[in-house]
Amino acid sequence: MKSNLKHQDVTEKIIGASFEVHKFLGNGFQEVIYQRALAYEFEKAELTFEREIDQQIYYRDLEYPIGTRRADFVVAGKVLVEIKAVSKLDDIHMAQALNYLKAYKIEVGLLINFGAKSLEFKRLILSQRRITD
Repeated sequence: MKSNLKHQDVTEKIIGASFEVHKFLGNGFQEVIYQRALAYEFEKAELTFEREIDQQIYYRDLEYPIGTRRADFVVAGKVLVEIKAVSKLDDIHMAQALNYLKAYKIEVGLLINFGAKSLEFKRLILSQRRITD
């Protein structure tokens, strides 16, 4: 029985592309190598995406930004993808990806780690009530 997850059609293609990259490259490369390979796989899968878009960060009611952040990808205008190349995902990686969801005002995200022996990914959801994984 198939689940009915939000933007599942897009997230399945992203995860499939990620497995292709990890299968070919394995672990041990820098993040930018995986990012470039993933962009190639997204094109092959006919996924539209933007890469490393600057997003201004605002604090409270300040009228000017206090800084900028860059997520690795926004796919199909609706799924944020943050990639890592670390031996193990930590809470700080989850917090960063969740903060990106808030800053970009995107509801669905994927945190993908190419640095482990096996590909790791977490699906993240930003709800209006609270953030969950």
